[in-house]
Amino acid sequence: MSVSPTRSAFWRGAREALPFILVVAPFGLLFGVVATEAGFNLAETMAMTVLVIAGASQFAAVQMMADNAPALVVLATALAVNLRMAMYSAALTPHLGRAPVWQRALIAYALLDQCYALAAREYELRPDQSGAQKVAYFFGASLAVCPWWYAMTLVGATLGEAIPPAFALDFAVPITFLAMVAPMLRTLAHVVSALVSVIAALLLAWMPHNTGLMVAGLAAMVAGAQTELWQARRSAAQ
Repeated sequence: MSVSPTRSAFWRGAREALPFILVVAPFGLLFGVVATEAGFNLAETMAMTVLVIAGASQFAAVQMMADNAPALVVLATALAVNLRMAMYSAALTPHLGRAPVWQRALIAYALLDQCYALAAREYELRPDQSGAQKVAYFFGASLAVCPWWYAMTLVGATLGEAIPPAFALDFAVPITFLAMVAPMLRTLAHVVSALVSVIAALLLAWMPHNTGLMVAGLAAMVAGAQTELWQARRSAAQ
């Protein structure tokens, strides 16, 4: 019995997303623990995880709320951390922009770093896929990752301090982003953006409430855009 191309794309997405469970699971556990230690109850922790579903901004917001940062600063920081989602959306629009509204709404909700990284690679490798196949691949990847984020956050929030410190769950955060970012540094603009973000974040670490990260992110985007403009002008002049 043959499998339809759309169903095949769905299961390929789910299969290829499975390795990310190795980092999503400890990442979720860590957030559950951190949120509990910051004073969040179980309902508040799970509501944040399900509604926001953005690990990096959740960590930033919880830390700043625990430090009694002003609400506007918390919101601005969370939005700044999630600015990358706007870039993800722009990159995926040519592939998924013609999907029905309800599908686009679900895609926007489940637009995790891992799902974007897989989808971007898939669409580059198989540009001739139909729109339905591309949507199916994305949903396959997201359905393999999202439930683990919810479940492991619940475990972390429930067990809390029962998880031994020797587990060093915080290793999942840098490893996750390194695994996703490193393969994407394929152009000079990408490399310049990465270098500017790292240098600026280190130089601005003194700024209160981690606002230096927002400035570093904006500086990196400007640097990357200017690098692309410089390359375009150089190519036109040759």
